[in-house]
Amino acid sequence: MTTALLLMDFQNGIAGRPGFEPTVEAAARALATARDHGIPPVFVRVAFRPGYPEITASNLAFGGRAASAGDAMLVDNPATQVVDALAPRGQEAVVVKKRVSAFAGSDLEVLLRGLGADELVLAGIATSGVVLSTLRQAADLDYRLTVLADACGDADPEVHRVLTEKVFPRQAAVTTVDEWAAAL
Repeated sequence: MTTALLLMDFQNGIAGRPGFEPTVEAAARALATARDHGIPPVFVRVAFRPGYPEITASNLAFGGRAASAGDAMLVDNPATQVVDALAPRGQEAVVVKKRVSAFAGSDLEVLLRGLGADELVLAGIATSGVVLSTLRQAADLDYRLTVLADACGDADPEVHRVLTEKVFPRQAAVTTVDEWAAAL
């Protein structure tokens, strides 16, 4: 079994907002653990081309934001770069997605096949966004899944709790970074 750690939407414009510091710290511990155990990390971020041609007005999640985002969500903007605490090293993969799921509009599936990954460990912001969407799609693609609950964060703590305690366990093992690290 080959495992990959997905660190999703830990970018300056999302993870840099107040309140997500503990989530970023937990993700940094997960990243260090993965590196120590030879588990490839895959960094996933959301970003677009100038003019936002990938976004239609009918897309409720992104349509309205594109009109008001200016250059904040462009692929080269500092807001879309991975936070310094989780900075990718050398040949570590960075995937750029165009929708909520890490798979949507990205080459993630091809990359995971290249890595031979059949098990994914998920961490990300937001639990109700990228983590939920990616978990559902990855489960449908038959990946074995682990969610690091403390390395996931959401603006709504109750939504995070319901997802990690009631919804995610139907398709994934849900644990903490320290419990996951101890089991390796």
